[in-house]
Amino acid sequence: MESDTTIRRIKPYGTQNNVSQRDKDVLEQYGNNGCSEVKRKPEVSLYLLGEGIGAVLVAIFILSLWVLVHVSLQQLVIGKSTGEFNAIRARKHLEQITSVGPRPVGSVENEVLTVKYLLDQIEHIRAESTKGPHSISVDVQRPTGSFSIDFLGGFTSYYDKVTNIAVKLEPKTGAKHLMLANCHFDTVANSPGASDDAVSCAVMLEVLHSLANLSTPLRHGVVFLFNGAEENVLQASHGFITQHPWASQVRAFINLEAAGVGGKEVVFQTGPENPWLVQAYVRAAKHPFASVVGQEVFQSGVIPSDTDFRIYRDFGNIPGIDLAFIENGFIYHTKYDTPDRILTESIQRAGDNILAVLKHLVMSEKLADSSDYRHGNMVFFDLLGVFVVAYPARVGTIINYMATMATFFYLGKKCTLPSNGGGRFVRELACGTGVVIMSWLVTLLSVLIVAVLVSLLGRSMFWYNHFYMSICLYGAASTGKMILIHTLAKNLYYGSVRRLELGDLFFDVSLLLWCCALVYLTQQGLCSAYVPMLMVAFPLATKLLLAHEFKQRGATVKYSVLYLLGLALPYVHFMFLIWVVFEIFTPILGRSGTEIPPDVVLASLVTLGTIFLSSFFLHFIYLAKSTKWILAGLSTVFAVAFILVSCGLFFPYASDPTSPRPKRVFLQHTTRTFHGLDGEVERKDSGMWINSFDYTGMRYITPHIPEINETIRTKCQEDLPFCGFPWFLPVKFLVKKNWYLPAPEVSPKSPIDFKLLSKQETEWGTTKLTFEVKGPSHMSLYLMPHSGAVLTSWSFGDGTPQFDLSGEYFIFYSHGLESPAWNFWFEIQAPESPDPSGPEGMISVAIASHYFFGEDQKTPQLTEILQRFPMWTFPSSWVSTYDMYRY
Repeated sequence: MESDTTIRRIKPYGTQNNVSQRDKDVLEQYGNNGCSEVKRKPEVSLYLLGEGIGAVLVAIFILSLWVLVHVSLQQLVIGKSTGEFNAIRARKHLEQITSVGPRPVGSVENEVLTVKYLLDQIEHIRAESTKGPHSISVDVQRPTGSFSIDFLGGFTSYYDKVTNIAVKLEPKTGAKHLMLANCHFDTVANSPGASDDAVSCAVMLEVLHSLANLSTPLRHGVVFLFNGAEENVLQASHGFITQHPWASQVRAFINLEAAGVGGKEVVFQTGPENPWLVQAYVRAAKHPFASVVGQEVFQSGVIPSDTDFRIYRDFGNIPGIDLAFIENGFIYHTKYDTPDRILTESIQRAGDNILAVLKHLVMSEKLADSSDYRHGNMVFFDLLGVFVVAYPARVGTIINYMATMATFFYLGKKCTLPSNGGGRFVRELACGTGVVIMSWLVTLLSVLIVAVLVSLLGRSMFWYNHFYMSICLYGAASTGKMILIHTLAKNLYYGSVRRLELGDLFFDVSLLLWCCALVYLTQQGLCSAYVPMLMVAFPLATKLLLAHEFKQRGATVKYSVLYLLGLALPYVHFMFLIWVVFEIFTPILGRSGTEIPPDVVLASLVTLGTIFLSSFFLHFIYLAKSTKWILAGLSTVFAVAFILVSCGLFFPYASDPTSPRPKRVFLQHTTRTFHGLDGEVERKDSGMWINSFDYTGMRYITPHIPEINETIRTKCQEDLPFCGFPWFLPVKFLVKKNWYLPAPEVSPKSPIDFKLLSKQETEWGTTKLTFEVKGPSHMSLYLMPHSGAVLTSWSFGDGTPQFDLSGEYFIFYSHGLESPAWNFWFEIQAPESPDPSGPEGMISVAIASHYFFGEDQKTPQLTEILQRFPMWTFPSSWVSTYDMYRY
């Protein structure tokens, strides 16, 4: 640190003896910076921040906090386990459940083998605990029903005889009130589903074992629901909560889920409006890990996922806690989701937490009258997994406004100083705010240009397997741009203003902007407002405590170190939230479809993170003597990173067994048949319908399988239901780039049988069509009314057609091992004046069948092409058919 020889400020007492001869010779004064005029003042020497020391201090600060966040994430089990939960036994359950392989609904693996294993283990627990104070009842439920849901744009779901295993643990004297614990044992096709969600069922078996063998009777009962149809978009949970006789006694629930593989399970949803559940988790959890920010982000719909939490909340009107593993989402729903990737410590911490929270809740008086405690939300967040801070949202509002008042009192007091007469400080604050906001916009625009350029060069998703290269490219670009803009402002716009005054001013600007965010989020009723509250309260307190040091000596090493220490707590928590964002969104960008440019999204996230983190470091930019070497270093990092990325040195995917980053490709060997208004076949074709679930399409696949290239790209046929392809879920808006490779016709041994049973005119002027379908366990029904026609009612859900997807309706169907034919009907109002250029009739109806397992899942041609896919891909494949009719 060196003494400043050009920028000076008054010291209140006799400090002239400290002024060097050179200081006496050089006199500077404030000038007109465009915002205000400042009078000439006597000068004394104060310290400014040396460029090298400042850069080192900030770098050490950021890296230390980042390391601290990662160390905390590695500490899965904090302290010694109580010994009440046996993770070794739970791991054996996990290995047994996954040993049968993928478990799609309707398969023998799901409906017979897994069900038998779970029932055997439950019976063993019941026999072992017979002499205890509890009784165990078991019910295998096979519900049938339908409902509509606004997930993925909205569709309707119909299920027939799916499987639930409900286990009720209660005192032998009985229980009027029940707690529900939920997991699911089914999987998506082609994935063993260890984390999603076999490990949760294994944990629940062991928790059941522990609770059943307690010597003290529970106050209330617990229902352990092992549901067998969650991956079919939450069907089994709907069947339980709307149809099972025990459901009416359930007062609250805990749902165990996964959006990744292993690590810590995080509480990311609670309630709604039942703060006593959060309090129970805070008091009871042995290894807490929770965030209300995750809850509000998840419930905003930004993350394209959903859990059984929604079903229990919306259809059961009961509150709950949603927990999920979030780490390593790259292999979520892939063949790599195997038991060996889940550490025993992860199982132990999940078991310790679930057991402790369940035990606390079933012994609580609040469970019996949970509706009496339904009063508002809770602010909750953990600090490095050590402990959870939780308080009612109304208390949070008071705290937020107290922080706001303190900020405005601090800024208001500055406005009243004699040196700030005529509103000078307000004008300077307004100008400084304008500079900061301009720097945000210019930085974001600049980095987005880089991201678009990377995408146009065909190097998109280079960061998928090399995440820190995105920091080197987009992080260096955003940081360098921010520093450059403020350096130019300091030297050109504020050229004659004293540096220490500028440092103070831009601290105040950052404080004001965070305070505005605090007020806005509080006004919106968001519990996440606690984040800007921390970013206001701690920096303000730190600045007030260091005011004397700064006034007397300037930006010394002591001041800089203490200033950073004062920012440590809010910054370490903010960096943890940034980790969560990237941990969740980076893998999601690998399965978010072909239409969303992932580099634009990731570059935006990196830039926003830079903007937020840099807020209180602007103070240092204006206190630094120079930033030229920092800018040179960042420019070099950016230039080298851009050249390396442009040269294609960073391949997006990896087949490394220790850390796979697979490219997701969906292949369906399908036969499509199109019928006219008279029922006759108009045309028929067969092929491999190929979907890439990320932005790179087939670019990296074509060199390995040359026939999959741009010449077989197919476009959506708008006059056909769902483009004329067998969509499993209504995601055509996310995956618009498709490839269709001609192939022989498929001949499933269990072909679909689709019949029109009746067509009749109703007395109210509609046409009622009744159908019967026999087919595999998974089918998709698409209804496309023609121009002017209106779908008025149907046999699904509440009877009212819902979620019109751009003129189409999507009905998802599944059934268990054995089920009768699927019968349904709908009524349609004919158009008053049919469109002569459109298709004939009133409506186009298409039915798609999906063979996810068994002998019909593969064909020789499908097997052959699968073998040619490179190791770094995950090609999920099955046979399907598509039949379209007009009426």
